Amino acid sequence: MNTILKLFVSGILMAALSGCGSSQKLQVSGQTTGQELVDLKKAYDAGVITEKEYNNQREAILDRN
Repeated sequence: MNTILKLFVSGILMAALSGCGSSQKLQVSGQTTGQELVDLKKAYDAGVITEKEYNNQREAILDRN
């Protein structure tokens, strides 16, 4: 699965978990925070995700660390 698709799927799962009251945190395995942020920006720049999704995911990544 390519990185942009992983981020998209991860975002959907994070949104679903946050809505169910779960305290679990998802992390894309094997990636550094910096790489996750770079990949997220690429997804936003490519139009795969909206600005709101970008900002929410960026905050989620930063909050994990």
